[in-house]
Amino acid sequence: MKKINSKHRILIFGASGFIGNAIYKELCGYYKTFGTYRTPNREFEKNQQFIHYDVESDDAFEILQIVKPTIIISALRGDFSAQVMAHTHMLEYMKLYKTRMLFLSSANVFDAYSKYPSYETDKTLSNSVYGHFKIKIENMLMRLPKKQVAILRLPMVFGKHSPRIEEIKTHLKEKEPIEVFPNLIMNVTSDYKVTQQVHYIINREKYGVYHLGSQDLVHHETFIEEIIESLGVKNAILKRVYTTNDDRYLAVLPKEHLLPKHLQLQSKETLKELEF
Repeated sequence: MKKINSKHRILIFGASGFIGNAIYKELCGYYKTFGTYRTPNREFEKNQQFIHYDVESDDAFEILQIVKPTIIISALRGDFSAQVMAHTHMLEYMKLYKTRMLFLSSANVFDAYSKYPSYETDKTLSNSVYGHFKIKIENMLMRLPKKQVAILRLPMVFGKHSPRIEEIKTHLKEKEPIEVFPNLIMNVTSDYKVTQQVHYIINREKYGVYHLGSQDLVHHETFIEEIIESLGVKNAILKRVYTTNDDRYLAVLPKEHLLPKHLQLQSKETLKELEF
């Protein structure tokens, strides 16, 4: 039987989402772990560790005062301006109680760069609303003492029941075209690997910026084709979308903060975890 580590109380904002829930399931057997959910759900309502929270109408500070976490994990989704306000309240709490935060960011903080992959110390620059939003939160967090914050930048995350895979399955079933970007070079990861990496970062009290993607690069079209093949489907309809005539990169490669070998990954491992 696992012994619960009483050193930490963890609160996951967005624990009902795909990645947030995977992290909750990984951590709840080891730490006193709580999570928030937005959409009414009997399973979450029955679970005493889950608290209803609507980012657009509820106060994050109030939730924090109820749970009194030592570590906050932000996996929130939803309205961007409401999220900025929520993170402002989280920062107020962190300053008062010296709480640590793991913030799930995105490769999109670099989506204005297209000529090369991005590393942890590269300057962020985005052309997208989503990337701008993530940069704004990152910059807010970087004003705190270094040891209080871990920024985890994620590439595309796949998993057997991830929204991306479910969407591909739906399109295949309904014989609809699946969008692929032939010129997009990226790296990838899986929910399984991300949860292990998050667990390690908490356990070892790591801080700073982490790029949690595969160490190799793949073309978006090739990777999606391999997923379709693993689903046993032939003659899938692909809709090739060309946003540029040249190859463009959207990849967050680790260089400065390398995790132990067993927590590093190649894109083929992500495909293996998707075997159906």
